[in-house]
Amino acid sequence: MREFKERHENEIFTKVLKAGRRTYFFDVRETKAGDYYLTITESKKNFTENGEATFEKHKIYLYKEDFKSFHELFNESTDFIIQQKGEDVISERHEKDFKSKSFTIESDDEV
Repeated sequence: MREFKERHENEIFTKVLKAGRRTYFFDVRETKAGDYYLTITESKKNFTENGEATFEKHKIYLYKEDFKSFHELFNESTDFIIQQKGEDVISERHEKDFKSKSFTIESDDEV
């Protein structure tokens, strides 16, 4: 219990994006020095052979000094993808209207 409390004490702000089997968490946290940074966590739900749910997580830590460059490269990369391939999802695994059905953003009140 103490470990859970310590991990969540420095969370200032959270947004959640649910996208099919993946969920993305955008958490603003506070450093020991009192500054803020962003963690972006991708959590992917998988199932074992006996049907138990497991979660595979990947995390990015992003600090203020990198925000501008990260933002610029993120926008440049996503703009390139949309220009080259459009907004439709191209995959054997997804229906044509995949994005309109599968993405939801939760507000702070729901988290």
